[in-house]
Amino acid sequence: MNSEQALNRYTLRLADNALILAQRMLELVAAGPELEEELANANFALDYIGQARMFYSYAAEREGQGRTEDDFAFMRDEHEFGNLLLLEQPNGHFGDALVRQFLFEIFYRHLLDALTQCADQRLREIAARAIKEVDYHCRHSSQWMIRLGDGTGFSHARVQASLDDAWRFTGEMFVADDVDKLMQDGFDGPDLAAIHALWRRDVGKVVAEATLDLPADEWMADGGKQGRHSEHFGFLLAEMQYLQRSFPGATW
Repeated sequence: MNSEQALNRYTLRLADNALILAQRMLELVAAGPELEEELANANFALDYIGQARMFYSYAAEREGQGRTEDDFAFMRDEHEFGNLLLLEQPNGHFGDALVRQFLFEIFYRHLLDALTQCADQRLREIAARAIKEVDYHCRHSSQWMIRLGDGTGFSHARVQASLDDAWRFTGEMFVADDVDKLMQDGFDGPDLAAIHALWRRDVGKVVAEATLDLPADEWMADGGKQGRHSEHFGFLLAEMQYLQRSFPGATW
């Protein structure tokens, strides 16, 4: 793999992360704890769909084989997706979904910040647009973490359990494979070790304010970036891709 191929793969991973998180969030529409939260969740999901479209469109241009953003989203098989395992996990209850977004969005915010300084102009431009949205997402999820963690005994226990359960999926975000290394060396891409330190700092501050405990770093799940997904992912794709798989090329 050369640096140009790595850039293509990296761009698709960014798109896959945004799309799969958006799909999980859309499953929560009309299931929030209050109307304002339902509207916020729907708008955040639309933010991620918009980001996925920008990344997929750029990946299609780079590939030059006539594929479109819809082909990448709806016509690829499970092993072709490179999203993080954390993002495909089922929604569970509100605390589960919240913790997933909180842990990812703190990471994603620092990743986008690093991408605004990379050598690829289009990624810099997309990252500069996306980071404005993700900044707000981070504030929102952090406030909810504090609200639930420092709330009632019941809410504290529930969100702590969610944090403990999701923690095993966080290690994958910071394990650099060949794609990450070629991206960093060839395009001044993100330094995952440096981002890990920033993420631990920011997550730790919010968790402390929420009177929660950071879980211990033990065994970490990985493989999502390389196309090895959890048992939940096939069901997610089946629902998301049903229309295009059943009626290829269907349009409104």
